[in-house]
Amino acid sequence: MSVGGVRERSKARRRDAITRTAYRLFAERGFAATTIADIAAEADVAPRTVTLYFRSKHDIAFSRFIASTQRLTDALRGRSPKQSALDVLGEWLRAEAAARSDLDDLQQRMFDANPELQALQRAHLADAIQEGTAAVAADVGASPEDVGPRIVAAATMAVMYEVYCSRHDLERERALEIAFAFLKAGVSALSR
Repeated sequence: MSVGGVRERSKARRRDAITRTAYRLFAERGFAATTIADIAAEADVAPRTVTLYFRSKHDIAFSRFIASTQRLTDALRGRSPKQSALDVLGEWLRAEAAARSDLDDLQQRMFDANPELQALQRAHLADAIQEGTAAVAADVGASPEDVGPRIVAAATMAVMYEVYCSRHDLERERALEIAFAFLKAGVSALSR
């Protein structure tokens, strides 16, 4: 067993412990009321260790969510000419749902308990939505500034939020079906 492999697994476990602890404390006590020192004490690490992994509480709260939306942005930017923006979005949502774990449920509890984090969560979707607007515009031969692609992007943001936050797999799959029927109809209307 390589030393690098052991070290990397140890770092991953420590990062996971810090993240889990922070999410739980943010859900139980509130984001504003929880300090880095509280997280460190509960995770059984030094406060400096927490700040080595995450610069701030905000970074802890949003690290997984931002990584997820970055995967969508990257997928939209790297899509093949044969893939529509909605195809990419569907693949991303299904991949995110398949990779979902108890940590995602804990993250959702944290967001549910902290309205200020929910507002920031929606703001963090903005980059992916802008990329989606440009992709939809390209799909229908319009400008990203046109109202149609912007409306589709706004509807997509609502769909992403609803599907991403669904707690049950069956509910999520049904939400995906309904969402994509709705979005495809919207894009189809733009193409006329």
